[in-house]
Amino acid sequence: MFKSIRWKFIVVYFLLVFIAMVIVGVFIIEKFEEYHINQITDTMEERVKSIIKISSAIQSDSWEEVKEDIQNTIRQVPLGNTERLYIIINTDIPSIIASNNSKAVGENAYEFKALNSKLIIDALKGKKVDAILPSLDKLNGKDKHLAYPVYDEVGKIKGLLYITSDLTYVYDTIDESKSILTKATLLALFITVFLGFFIAKSITGPINDVTIKAEKMAKGDFNQKVEVKSDDEIGQLASMFNYLTEKLNKTLSEVYREKSKMDTIFTYMADGVIAVNTQGNILHANPIALSIFNLTYKDIESKKFDDIFSPLNEKITLQYLKKEGKWEGNELVEVGSEIYRAKYAPFKNDKNQIGGFIVVFQDVTEQQKLENMRKEFVANVSHELKTPITTIKSYAETLLNGAIEDRDLAIQFLSVINSECDRMGRIVKDLLQLSNLDFKQTKWKIKSLSLKKVLEDAYMKMKMAAEEKKQSLNLSVEENIPNIYADKDGIEQVILNIISNAIKYTPDKGKIDIIARKREDKAVITVKDNGIGIPKEDLKRIFERFYRVDKARSRALGGTGLGLSIAKQIAEAHNGDIKIRSEYNKGTEVDIILPVEDSV
Repeated sequence: MFKSIRWKFIVVYFLLVFIAMVIVGVFIIEKFEEYHINQITDTMEERVKSIIKISSAIQSDSWEEVKEDIQNTIRQVPLGNTERLYIIINTDIPSIIASNNSKAVGENAYEFKALNSKLIIDALKGKKVDAILPSLDKLNGKDKHLAYPVYDEVGKIKGLLYITSDLTYVYDTIDESKSILTKATLLALFITVFLGFFIAKSITGPINDVTIKAEKMAKGDFNQKVEVKSDDEIGQLASMFNYLTEKLNKTLSEVYREKSKMDTIFTYMADGVIAVNTQGNILHANPIALSIFNLTYKDIESKKFDDIFSPLNEKITLQYLKKEGKWEGNELVEVGSEIYRAKYAPFKNDKNQIGGFIVVFQDVTEQQKLENMRKEFVANVSHELKTPITTIKSYAETLLNGAIEDRDLAIQFLSVINSECDRMGRIVKDLLQLSNLDFKQTKWKIKSLSLKKVLEDAYMKMKMAAEEKKQSLNLSVEENIPNIYADKDGIEQVILNIISNAIKYTPDKGKIDIIARKREDKAVITVKDNGIGIPKEDLKRIFERFYRVDKARSRALGGTGLGLSIAKQIAEAHNGDIKIRSEYNKGTEVDIILPVEDSV
Protein backbone atom coordinates (compact mmCIF):
# COMPACT_ATOMS: atom_id res chain seq x y z
CA MET A 1 0.00 0.00 0.00
CA PHE A 2 2.67 2.52 1.02
CA LYS A 3 4.70 1.84 -2.15
CA SER A 4 2.04 3.29 -4.46
CA ILE A 5 2.24 6.77 -5.93
CA ARG A 6 -1.00 7.55 -4.17
CA TRP A 7 0.70 7.19 -0.82
CA LYS A 8 3.76 9.05 -2.03
CA PHE A 9 1.60 12.06 -2.73
CA ILE A 10 0.06 11.74 0.70
CA VAL A 11 3.51 11.42 2.30
CA VAL A 12 4.75 14.52 0.45
CA TYR A 13 1.80 16.57 1.66
CA PHE A 14 2.26 15.06 5.10
CA LEU A 15 5.94 15.97 5.19
CA LEU A 16 5.40 19.52 3.92
CA VAL A 17 2.88 20.23 6.66
CA PHE A 18 4.95 18.38 9.22
CA ILE A 19 8.16 20.24 8.36
CA ALA A 20 6.35 23.58 8.37
CA MET A 21 4.82 22.86 11.76
CA VAL A 22 8.13 21.63 13.13
CA ILE A 23 10.01 24.70 11.89
CA VAL A 24 7.40 27.04 13.34
CA GLY A 25 7.27 25.04 16.57
CA VAL A 26 11.06 24.96 16.94
CA PHE A 27 11.30 28.69 16.25
CA ILE A 28 8.60 29.51 18.79
CA ILE A 29 10.04 27.20 21.45
CA GLU A 30 13.57 28.53 20.93
CA LYS A 31 12.46 32.14 21.19
CA PHE A 32 10.32 31.30 24.22
CA GLU A 33 13.24 29.55 25.90
CA GLU A 34 15.68 32.33 24.95
CA TYR A 35 13.37 34.96 26.43
CA HIS A 36 12.99 33.18 29.78
CA ILE A 37 16.69 32.34 30.04
CA ASN A 38 17.63 35.96 29.33
CA GLN A 39 15.14 37.12 31.97
CA ILE A 40 16.68 34.80 34.55
CA THR A 41 20.22 35.83 33.56
CA ASP A 42 19.38 39.52 33.90
CA THR A 43 17.74 38.90 37.27
CA MET A 44 20.78 36.95 38.54
CA GLU A 45 23.16 39.66 37.33
CA GLU A 46 21.13 42.43 38.93
CA ARG A 47 20.99 40.41 42.18
CA VAL A 48 24.80 40.03 42.16
CA LYS A 49 25.35 43.73 41.48
CA SER A 50 22.91 44.60 44.26
CA ILE A 51 24.72 42.34 46.75
CA ILE A 52 28.09 43.92 45.87
CA LYS A 53 26.62 47.40 46.21
CA ILE A 54 24.93 46.92 49.59
CA SER A 55 27.64 44.81 51.27
CA SER A 56 30.51 46.73 52.76
CA ALA A 57 32.21 43.42 53.59
CA ILE A 58 32.29 42.39 49.92
CA GLN A 59 33.59 45.84 48.99
CA SER A 60 36.46 45.31 51.41
CA ASP A 61 39.82 44.51 49.83
CA SER A 62 40.59 41.74 52.34
CA TRP A 63 37.83 39.12 52.11
CA GLU A 64 39.75 36.67 54.28
CA GLU A 65 39.47 39.02 57.27
CA VAL A 66 35.74 39.73 56.80
CA LYS A 67 34.49 36.35 55.59
CA GLU A 68 32.18 36.03 58.60
CA ASP A 69 30.59 39.39 57.70
CA ILE A 70 30.24 38.23 54.10
CA GLN A 71 28.51 35.04 55.30
CA ASN A 72 26.13 37.14 57.43
CA THR A 73 25.38 39.30 54.39
CA ILE A 74 24.46 36.22 52.36
CA ARG A 75 22.11 35.02 55.10
CA GLN A 76 20.29 38.36 54.95
CA VAL A 77 20.04 38.53 51.15
CA PRO A 78 16.59 37.40 49.90
CA LEU A 79 17.60 34.65 47.48
CA GLY A 80 15.13 32.40 45.66
CA ASN A 81 14.51 28.85 46.91
CA THR A 82 16.30 27.46 43.87
CA GLU A 83 19.25 29.88 43.95
CA ARG A 84 22.67 29.15 45.43
CA LEU A 85 25.24 31.89 45.99
CA TYR A 86 28.96 31.21 46.51
CA ILE A 87 31.63 33.76 47.43
CA ILE A 88 35.01 32.61 46.04
CA ILE A 89 38.25 34.26 47.11
CA ASN A 90 41.01 34.68 44.51
CA THR A 91 44.00 32.81 45.95
CA ASP A 92 46.47 30.29 44.51
CA ILE A 93 43.76 27.69 45.05
CA PRO A 94 40.45 29.58 45.01
CA SER A 95 38.18 28.51 47.86
CA ILE A 96 34.58 29.16 48.89
CA ILE A 97 34.56 31.47 51.92
CA ALA A 98 30.81 32.04 52.14
CA SER A 99 27.62 30.55 50.72
CA ASN A 100 23.96 29.89 51.44
CA ASN A 101 24.95 26.25 50.88
CA SER A 102 26.62 25.36 54.19
CA LYS A 103 28.32 22.28 52.73
CA ALA A 104 30.31 24.46 50.31
CA VAL A 105 32.06 26.79 52.80
CA GLY A 106 35.78 26.06 52.98
CA GLU A 107 35.78 23.80 49.92
CA ASN A 108 38.19 24.05 46.98
CA ALA A 109 36.22 25.96 44.34
CA TYR A 110 37.75 23.94 41.51
CA GLU A 111 36.83 20.61 43.06
CA PHE A 112 33.37 21.43 44.42
CA LYS A 113 30.96 19.53 42.20
CA ALA A 114 28.20 22.15 42.23
CA LEU A 115 30.53 24.67 40.54
CA ASN A 116 32.09 24.71 37.07
CA SER A 117 35.86 25.14 37.15
CA LYS A 118 36.03 26.54 33.59
CA LEU A 119 33.62 29.36 34.45
CA ILE A 120 35.68 30.13 37.58
CA ILE A 121 38.92 30.27 35.55
CA ASP A 122 37.36 32.56 32.91
CA ALA A 123 35.84 34.84 35.57
CA LEU A 124 39.22 35.13 37.37
CA LYS A 125 40.59 36.47 34.07
CA GLY A 126 38.17 39.37 34.36
CA LYS A 127 35.23 38.06 32.35
CA LYS A 128 31.62 37.96 33.41
CA VAL A 129 30.64 34.43 32.29
CA ASP A 130 27.47 32.37 32.40
CA ALA A 131 26.37 28.95 31.18
CA ILE A 132 23.55 26.41 31.38
CA LEU A 133 24.83 23.16 32.87
CA PRO A 134 23.33 19.80 33.90
CA SER A 135 21.90 19.79 37.41
CA LEU A 136 23.59 17.61 40.04
CA ASP A 137 20.43 17.41 42.14
CA LYS A 138 17.77 16.52 39.56
CA LEU A 139 17.84 13.91 36.83
CA ASN A 140 17.83 15.61 33.41
CA GLY A 141 17.55 18.97 35.19
CA LYS A 142 19.50 22.09 34.24
CA ASP A 143 20.91 25.01 36.23
CA LYS A 144 21.90 28.50 35.16
CA HIS A 145 25.43 29.43 36.34
CA LEU A 146 26.79 33.01 36.53
CA ALA A 147 30.31 33.93 37.64
CA TYR A 148 30.86 37.64 38.32
CA PRO A 149 34.36 39.00 39.09
CA VAL A 150 34.82 41.57 41.87
CA TYR A 151 37.69 44.08 41.73
CA ASP A 152 39.53 45.85 44.51
CA GLU A 153 40.49 49.54 44.54
CA VAL A 154 43.54 49.01 42.29
CA GLY A 155 41.62 47.04 39.69
CA LYS A 156 42.79 43.59 40.77
CA ILE A 157 40.29 40.74 40.93
CA LYS A 158 39.88 39.82 44.61
CA GLY A 159 37.27 37.16 44.06
CA LEU A 160 34.02 36.06 42.46
CA LEU A 161 30.34 35.94 43.17
CA TYR A 162 29.12 32.65 41.71
CA ILE A 163 25.35 32.16 41.58
CA THR A 164 23.28 29.26 40.30
CA SER A 165 19.55 29.01 39.62
CA ASP A 166 17.37 25.96 38.94
CA LEU A 167 15.72 26.13 35.50
CA THR A 168 13.23 23.32 36.14
CA TYR A 169 10.15 25.56 36.05
CA VAL A 170 11.32 27.13 32.75
CA TYR A 171 11.69 23.78 31.04
CA ASP A 172 8.39 22.56 32.53
CA THR A 173 6.69 25.52 30.85
CA ILE A 174 8.53 24.78 27.61
CA ASP A 175 7.44 21.12 27.77
CA GLU A 176 3.83 22.20 28.21
CA SER A 177 4.16 24.48 25.16
CA LYS A 178 5.65 21.61 23.19
CA SER A 179 2.65 19.46 24.13
CA ILE A 180 0.22 22.07 22.80
CA LEU A 181 2.20 22.44 19.55
CA THR A 182 2.36 18.67 19.17
CA LYS A 183 -1.43 18.37 19.43
CA ALA A 184 -1.89 21.13 16.86
CA THR A 185 0.59 19.41 14.54
CA LEU A 186 -1.21 16.07 14.85
CA LEU A 187 -4.54 17.71 13.98
CA ALA A 188 -3.03 19.45 10.94
CA LEU A 189 -1.41 16.19 9.80
CA PHE A 190 -4.70 14.31 10.12
CA ILE A 191 -6.42 16.86 7.86
CA THR A 192 -3.51 16.68 5.40
CA VAL A 193 -3.71 12.88 5.12
CA PHE A 194 -7.48 13.01 4.65
CA LEU A 195 -7.32 15.53 1.79
CA GLY A 196 -4.19 14.00 0.23
CA PHE A 197 -5.87 10.60 -0.06
CA PHE A 198 -8.58 11.94 -2.42
CA ILE A 199 -6.14 14.02 -4.51
CA ALA A 200 -3.63 11.15 -5.01
CA LYS A 201 -6.32 8.60 -5.88
CA SER A 202 -7.13 10.41 -9.13
CA ILE A 203 -3.63 10.00 -10.68
CA THR A 204 -2.35 6.55 -9.58
CA GLY A 205 -4.17 4.22 -12.00
CA PRO A 206 -1.84 4.33 -15.12
CA ILE A 207 1.30 3.26 -13.30
CA ASN A 208 0.09 0.10 -11.51
CA ASP A 209 1.87 -2.20 -13.96
CA VAL A 210 5.25 -0.52 -13.38
CA THR A 211 4.65 -0.70 -9.63
CA ILE A 212 4.09 -4.48 -9.74
CA LYS A 213 7.37 -5.01 -11.63
CA ALA A 214 9.21 -2.80 -9.17
CA GLU A 215 7.90 -4.85 -6.25
CA LYS A 216 9.27 -8.06 -7.79
CA MET A 217 12.66 -6.43 -8.28
CA ALA A 218 12.63 -5.23 -4.69
CA LYS A 219 12.21 -8.87 -3.63
CA GLY A 220 15.39 -9.86 -5.49
CA ASP A 221 14.10 -10.92 -8.90
CA PHE A 222 16.32 -8.78 -11.08
CA ASN A 223 15.40 -10.61 -14.30
CA GLN A 224 12.24 -8.57 -14.62
CA LYS A 225 11.82 -6.61 -17.82
CA VAL A 226 9.28 -3.87 -18.09
CA GLU A 227 7.60 -3.42 -21.47
CA VAL A 228 8.11 0.10 -22.77
CA LYS A 229 4.90 1.24 -24.42
CA SER A 230 5.43 5.01 -24.68
CA ASP A 231 7.99 7.80 -24.61
CA ASP A 232 6.39 9.80 -21.85
CA GLU A 233 7.45 9.87 -18.20
CA ILE A 234 6.02 6.38 -17.59
CA GLY A 235 7.97 5.01 -20.57
CA GLN A 236 11.15 6.64 -19.30
CA LEU A 237 10.53 5.06 -15.93
CA ALA A 238 10.23 1.60 -17.55
CA SER A 239 13.50 2.13 -19.44
CA MET A 240 15.28 3.12 -16.24
CA PHE A 241 14.01 -0.02 -14.51
CA ASN A 242 15.51 -2.16 -17.27
CA TYR A 243 18.82 -0.28 -16.97
CA LEU A 244 18.73 -0.66 -13.19
CA THR A 245 18.39 -4.43 -13.50
CA GLU A 246 21.55 -4.65 -15.56
CA LYS A 247 23.56 -2.37 -13.24
CA LEU A 248 22.42 -4.19 -10.11
CA ASN A 249 23.59 -7.54 -11.45
CA LYS A 250 27.05 -6.08 -12.15
CA THR A 251 27.19 -4.33 -8.75
CA LEU A 252 26.26 -7.48 -6.83
CA SER A 253 29.04 -9.38 -8.54
CA GLU A 254 31.60 -6.68 -7.56
CA VAL A 255 30.32 -6.58 -3.97
CA TYR A 256 30.75 -10.34 -3.65
CA ARG A 257 34.38 -10.13 -4.83
CA GLU A 258 35.14 -7.26 -2.40
CA LYS A 259 33.51 -9.14 0.46
CA SER A 260 35.73 -12.13 -0.24
CA LYS A 261 38.82 -9.88 -0.11
CA MET A 262 37.75 -8.27 3.18
CA ASP A 263 37.05 -11.64 4.79
CA THR A 264 40.57 -12.78 3.93
CA ILE A 265 42.13 -9.58 5.32
CA PHE A 266 40.16 -9.77 8.58
CA THR A 267 40.95 -13.43 9.09
CA TYR A 268 44.73 -13.05 8.79
CA MET A 269 45.22 -9.66 10.50
CA ALA A 270 47.63 -9.61 13.45
CA ASP A 271 45.23 -7.40 15.43
CA GLY A 272 41.79 -8.30 16.74
CA VAL A 273 38.88 -6.82 14.78
CA ILE A 274 35.21 -6.65 15.83
CA ALA A 275 32.34 -5.04 13.86
CA VAL A 276 29.16 -4.02 15.72
CA ASN A 277 25.86 -2.60 14.44
CA THR A 278 23.77 0.11 16.11
CA GLN A 279 21.66 -2.53 17.87
CA GLY A 280 24.71 -3.86 19.69
CA ASN A 281 24.93 -7.12 17.73
CA ILE A 282 28.39 -8.37 16.78
CA LEU A 283 28.46 -8.60 12.99
CA HIS A 284 31.98 -9.95 12.63
CA ALA A 285 34.94 -10.97 14.79
CA ASN A 286 38.19 -12.30 13.37
CA PRO A 287 40.03 -15.27 14.95
CA ILE A 288 42.51 -13.01 16.79
CA ALA A 289 39.67 -11.14 18.51
CA LEU A 290 38.00 -14.41 19.49
CA SER A 291 41.28 -15.62 20.95
CA ILE A 292 41.95 -12.38 22.90
CA PHE A 293 38.57 -12.42 24.65
CA ASN A 294 38.18 -16.21 24.79
CA LEU A 295 35.00 -16.18 22.69
CA THR A 296 33.40 -18.59 20.24
CA TYR A 297 31.26 -17.87 17.19
CA LYS A 298 28.29 -19.07 19.22
CA ASP A 299 29.06 -16.42 21.86
CA ILE A 300 29.09 -13.54 19.37
CA GLU A 301 25.78 -14.70 17.92
CA SER A 302 24.04 -14.94 21.30
CA LYS A 303 25.62 -12.08 23.26
CA LYS A 304 25.47 -8.32 22.87
CA PHE A 305 28.70 -6.36 22.44
CA ASP A 306 28.06 -4.31 25.62
CA ASP A 307 27.52 -7.46 27.70
CA ILE A 308 31.02 -8.65 26.81
CA PHE A 309 32.96 -5.36 26.98
CA SER A 310 31.18 -3.35 29.67
CA PRO A 311 33.19 -5.05 32.49
CA LEU A 312 36.45 -4.33 30.62
CA ASN A 313 35.97 -0.66 29.69
CA GLU A 314 32.54 0.98 29.47
CA LYS A 315 33.94 3.79 27.30
CA ILE A 316 34.00 1.51 24.25
CA THR A 317 30.46 0.22 24.76
CA LEU A 318 27.71 1.13 22.32
CA GLN A 319 25.66 2.70 25.10
CA TYR A 320 28.50 5.06 26.05
CA LEU A 321 29.28 6.01 22.43
CA LYS A 322 25.63 6.85 21.75
CA LYS A 323 25.42 8.89 24.94
CA GLU A 324 28.59 10.89 24.24
CA GLY A 325 28.05 11.11 20.48
CA LYS A 326 31.74 10.37 19.97
CA TRP A 327 32.11 7.54 17.49
CA GLU A 328 35.84 7.73 16.90
CA GLY A 329 38.73 7.42 19.35
CA ASN A 330 40.79 4.93 21.33
CA GLU A 331 40.83 3.48 24.84
CA LEU A 332 42.96 1.02 26.80
CA VAL A 333 41.48 -2.36 27.66
CA GLU A 334 43.00 -4.76 30.18
CA VAL A 335 42.41 -8.45 29.57
CA GLY A 336 44.12 -10.44 32.30
CA SER A 337 47.75 -9.36 32.31
CA GLU A 338 47.61 -8.02 28.76
CA ILE A 339 46.82 -4.44 27.72
CA TYR A 340 45.21 -3.62 24.39
CA ARG A 341 44.60 -0.29 22.70
CA ALA A 342 41.07 -0.35 21.28
CA LYS A 343 40.79 1.99 18.28
CA TYR A 344 37.23 2.47 17.09
CA ALA A 345 35.58 4.30 14.20
CA PRO A 346 32.07 4.28 12.70
CA PHE A 347 30.94 2.81 9.40
CA LYS A 348 27.95 4.12 7.46
CA ASN A 349 25.06 2.34 5.79
CA ASP A 350 23.60 2.95 2.36
CA LYS A 351 21.69 5.96 3.74
CA ASN A 352 24.94 7.60 4.81
CA GLN A 353 23.91 7.12 8.43
CA ILE A 354 26.02 5.51 11.12
CA GLY A 355 25.32 1.82 10.88
CA GLY A 356 27.68 0.76 13.67
CA PHE A 357 31.38 0.82 14.44
CA ILE A 358 34.53 -1.26 14.05
CA VAL A 359 37.01 -1.82 16.89
CA VAL A 360 40.64 -2.83 16.32
CA PHE A 361 42.50 -4.26 19.34
CA GLN A 362 46.29 -3.75 19.29
CA ASP A 363 48.50 -5.39 21.90
CA VAL A 364 50.38 -2.56 23.69
CA THR A 365 51.32 -4.44 26.85
CA GLU A 366 55.07 -3.83 26.52
CA GLN A 367 54.67 -0.17 25.52
CA GLN A 368 52.44 0.46 28.55
CA LYS A 369 54.91 -1.17 30.92
CA LEU A 370 57.71 1.02 29.57
CA GLU A 371 55.56 4.14 29.92
CA ASN A 372 54.71 3.31 33.54
CA MET A 373 58.39 2.75 34.32
CA ARG A 374 59.26 6.10 32.78
CA LYS A 375 56.62 7.96 34.80
CA GLU A 376 57.69 6.28 38.04
CA PHE A 377 61.34 7.13 37.35
CA VAL A 378 60.60 10.84 36.77
CA ALA A 379 58.48 10.98 39.94
CA ASN A 380 61.26 9.38 42.00
CA VAL A 381 63.83 11.86 40.68
CA SER A 382 61.69 14.85 41.65
CA HIS A 383 60.98 13.56 45.15
CA GLU A 384 64.39 12.26 46.12
CA LEU A 385 66.28 15.42 45.14
CA LYS A 386 63.97 17.75 47.07
CA THR A 387 65.13 16.99 50.63
CA PRO A 388 68.91 17.56 50.12
CA ILE A 389 68.22 20.66 48.03
CA THR A 390 66.04 22.06 50.81
CA THR A 391 68.74 21.39 53.42
CA ILE A 392 71.46 23.02 51.30
CA LYS A 393 69.28 26.06 50.62
CA SER A 394 68.41 26.50 54.32
CA TYR A 395 72.04 26.45 55.45
CA ALA A 396 73.16 28.62 52.53
CA GLU A 397 70.51 31.25 53.33
CA THR A 398 71.61 31.25 56.99
CA LEU A 399 75.20 31.88 55.87
CA LEU A 400 74.10 34.66 53.52
CA ASN A 401 72.09 36.26 56.31
CA GLY A 402 75.20 36.75 58.44
CA ALA A 403 76.25 33.42 59.92
CA ILE A 404 79.29 33.41 57.61
CA GLU A 405 80.90 35.96 59.97
CA ASP A 406 81.11 33.24 62.64
CA ARG A 407 83.95 31.12 61.23
CA ASP A 408 83.30 28.03 63.33
CA LEU A 409 79.56 28.08 62.59
CA ALA A 410 80.24 28.81 58.91
CA ILE A 411 82.62 25.85 58.65
CA GLN A 412 80.02 23.62 60.33
CA PHE A 413 77.29 24.76 57.93
CA LEU A 414 79.54 24.49 54.88
CA SER A 415 80.46 20.99 55.98
CA VAL A 416 76.78 20.07 56.06
CA ILE A 417 76.26 21.65 52.63
CA ASN A 418 79.26 19.77 51.25
CA SER A 419 77.95 16.55 52.76
CA GLU A 420 74.52 17.13 51.21
CA CYS A 421 76.09 17.85 47.79
CA ASP A 422 77.97 14.57 48.02
CA ARG A 423 74.76 12.80 49.00
CA MET A 424 72.94 14.35 46.07
CA GLY A 425 75.66 13.04 43.79
CA ARG A 426 75.26 9.57 45.24
CA ILE A 427 71.46 9.78 44.96
CA VAL A 428 71.62 10.80 41.30
CA LYS A 429 74.09 8.02 40.63
CA ASP A 430 71.84 5.48 42.34
CA LEU A 431 68.50 6.71 40.93
CA LEU A 432 68.55 4.19 38.13
CA GLN A 433 68.81 1.45 40.73
CA LEU A 434 65.43 2.52 42.25
CA SER A 435 63.62 0.78 39.42
CA ASN A 436 65.27 -2.44 40.57
CA LEU A 437 63.83 -2.23 44.10
CA ASP A 438 60.79 -4.23 43.12
CA PHE A 439 63.06 -6.89 41.61
CA LYS A 440 65.50 -6.83 44.57
CA GLN A 441 68.40 -5.95 42.28
CA THR A 442 69.54 -2.74 44.03
CA LYS A 443 73.16 -2.91 45.20
CA TRP A 444 73.36 -1.55 48.75
CA LYS A 445 76.63 -0.36 50.32
CA ILE A 446 76.17 -2.31 53.52
CA LYS A 447 78.47 -1.53 56.46
CA SER A 448 78.40 -1.10 60.21
CA LEU A 449 76.83 2.22 61.21
CA SER A 450 76.41 4.04 64.48
CA LEU A 451 72.69 4.51 64.76
CA LYS A 452 73.24 7.35 67.21
CA LYS A 453 75.48 9.19 64.71
CA VAL A 454 72.99 8.64 61.87
CA LEU A 455 70.16 10.06 63.98
CA GLU A 456 72.23 13.03 65.14
CA ASP A 457 73.11 13.86 61.52
CA ALA A 458 69.45 13.62 60.53
CA TYR A 459 68.49 15.77 63.52
CA MET A 460 70.93 18.51 62.52
CA LYS A 461 69.71 18.49 58.92
CA MET A 462 66.05 18.81 59.88
CA LYS A 463 66.49 21.09 62.91
CA MET A 464 66.34 24.29 60.88
CA ALA A 465 63.18 23.22 59.07
CA ALA A 466 61.54 22.62 62.45
CA GLU A 467 62.75 25.95 63.84
CA GLU A 468 61.22 27.77 60.87
CA LYS A 469 57.83 26.49 62.05
CA LYS A 470 58.74 27.09 65.73
CA GLN A 471 58.40 23.38 66.41
CA SER A 472 60.05 21.50 69.23
CA LEU A 473 62.27 18.81 67.66
CA ASN A 474 63.71 16.45 70.30
CA LEU A 475 66.15 13.55 69.93
CA SER A 476 66.48 10.78 72.52
CA VAL A 477 68.81 7.81 71.90
CA GLU A 478 69.02 4.94 74.35
CA GLU A 479 72.48 4.51 75.89
CA ASN A 480 74.69 1.79 74.42
CA ILE A 481 72.31 1.21 71.55
CA PRO A 482 73.99 -1.28 69.15
CA ASN A 483 75.20 -0.39 65.68
CA ILE A 484 73.14 -1.31 62.68
CA TYR A 485 74.41 -3.04 59.56
CA ALA A 486 73.01 -1.04 56.67
CA ASP A 487 73.47 1.30 53.71
CA LYS A 488 74.06 4.78 55.16
CA ASP A 489 72.34 6.76 52.40
CA GLY A 490 69.38 4.40 52.28
CA ILE A 491 68.72 4.41 56.04
CA GLU A 492 69.34 8.15 56.26
CA GLN A 493 66.87 8.65 53.43
CA VAL A 494 64.22 6.69 55.35
CA ILE A 495 64.78 8.63 58.59
CA LEU A 496 64.84 12.03 56.86
CA ASN A 497 61.66 11.20 54.97
CA ILE A 498 59.77 10.27 58.16
CA ILE A 499 61.01 13.33 60.08
CA SER A 500 60.31 15.59 57.10
CA ASN A 501 56.74 14.31 56.92
CA ALA A 502 56.30 14.91 60.66
CA ILE A 503 57.48 18.52 60.26
CA LYS A 504 55.28 19.12 57.21
CA TYR A 505 52.10 17.80 58.78
CA THR A 506 52.59 19.22 62.27
CA PRO A 507 51.30 22.77 62.81
CA ASP A 508 53.48 25.64 63.99
CA LYS A 509 54.71 25.32 67.59
CA GLY A 510 54.03 21.59 67.48
CA LYS A 511 56.17 18.91 69.08
CA ILE A 512 58.16 16.13 67.36
CA ASP A 513 60.06 13.47 69.31
CA ILE A 514 62.68 11.15 67.81
CA ILE A 515 63.27 8.17 70.10
CA ALA A 516 65.70 5.31 69.43
CA ARG A 517 65.78 2.16 71.55
CA LYS A 518 66.56 -1.54 71.30
CA ARG A 519 63.68 -3.99 71.36
CA GLU A 520 64.80 -7.63 71.43
CA ASP A 521 67.09 -8.02 68.38
CA LYS A 522 65.80 -4.94 66.65
CA ALA A 523 66.53 -1.23 66.79
CA VAL A 524 63.30 0.80 66.82
CA ILE A 525 63.34 4.45 65.79
CA THR A 526 60.05 6.14 66.73
CA VAL A 527 59.11 9.52 65.25
CA LYS A 528 56.15 10.88 67.22
CA ASP A 529 54.31 14.13 66.47
CA ASN A 530 51.13 15.90 67.55
CA GLY A 531 50.20 16.89 63.99
CA ILE A 532 47.08 16.47 61.90
CA GLY A 533 47.17 12.68 61.94
CA ILE A 534 45.89 10.21 59.36
CA PRO A 535 42.25 9.04 59.04
CA LYS A 536 41.76 5.37 59.88
CA GLU A 537 40.43 4.53 56.43
CA ASP A 538 43.64 5.86 54.81
CA LEU A 539 46.14 3.95 56.99
CA LYS A 540 45.89 0.72 55.02
CA ARG A 541 46.80 2.53 51.79
CA ILE A 542 49.42 4.91 53.16
CA PHE A 543 52.34 2.96 51.66
CA GLU A 544 50.90 2.77 48.15
CA ARG A 545 52.90 4.65 45.56
CA PHE A 546 51.49 8.06 44.68
CA TYR A 547 48.77 7.74 47.33
CA ARG A 548 48.06 10.94 49.25
CA VAL A 549 45.69 11.38 52.17
CA ASP A 550 45.06 15.05 51.34
CA LYS A 551 46.02 15.64 47.71
CA ALA A 552 45.73 19.42 47.77
CA ARG A 553 47.74 19.79 51.01
CA SER A 554 50.40 17.32 49.85
CA ARG A 555 50.95 19.18 46.61
CA ALA A 556 51.15 22.51 48.42
CA LEU A 557 53.84 21.07 50.69
CA GLY A 558 55.74 19.51 47.81
CA GLY A 559 54.70 15.90 48.42
CA THR A 560 54.51 13.42 45.54
CA GLY A 561 53.09 10.38 47.31
CA LEU A 562 56.29 8.36 46.78
CA GLY A 563 58.24 8.97 49.96
CA LEU A 564 56.65 6.42 52.30
CA SER A 565 56.53 3.78 49.58
CA ILE A 566 60.26 4.17 48.87
CA ALA A 567 61.07 4.31 52.59
CA LYS A 568 59.21 1.08 53.28
CA GLN A 569 60.93 -0.69 50.37
CA ILE A 570 64.35 0.39 51.64
CA ALA A 571 63.51 -0.75 55.18
CA GLU A 572 62.30 -4.13 53.92
CA ALA A 573 65.45 -4.46 51.79
CA HIS A 574 67.38 -4.20 55.09
CA ASN A 575 65.21 -6.92 56.67
CA GLY A 576 63.37 -4.22 58.56
CA ASP A 577 59.93 -2.67 58.44
CA ILE A 578 57.96 0.55 58.98
CA LYS A 579 54.75 0.66 61.01
CA ILE A 580 52.42 3.59 61.47
CA ARG A 581 49.93 4.33 64.24
CA SER A 582 47.84 7.46 63.94
CA GLU A 583 44.72 9.15 65.23
CA TYR A 584 43.14 11.85 63.16
CA ASN A 585 43.69 15.39 64.50
CA LYS A 586 45.79 14.04 67.40
CA GLY A 587 49.07 12.89 65.93
CA THR A 588 51.09 10.09 64.37
CA GLU A 589 53.73 7.61 65.54
CA VAL A 590 56.03 5.98 62.99
CA ASP A 591 58.26 3.04 63.97
CA ILE A 592 61.30 2.36 61.80
CA ILE A 593 62.35 -1.18 62.75
CA LEU A 594 65.88 -2.30 61.78
CA PRO A 595 67.96 -5.33 62.78
CA VAL A 596 70.95 -4.49 64.97
CA GLU A 597 74.46 -5.54 63.95
CA ASP A 598 74.59 -8.59 66.24
CA SER A 599 71.44 -10.09 64.72
CA VAL A 600 72.53 -9.78 61.10
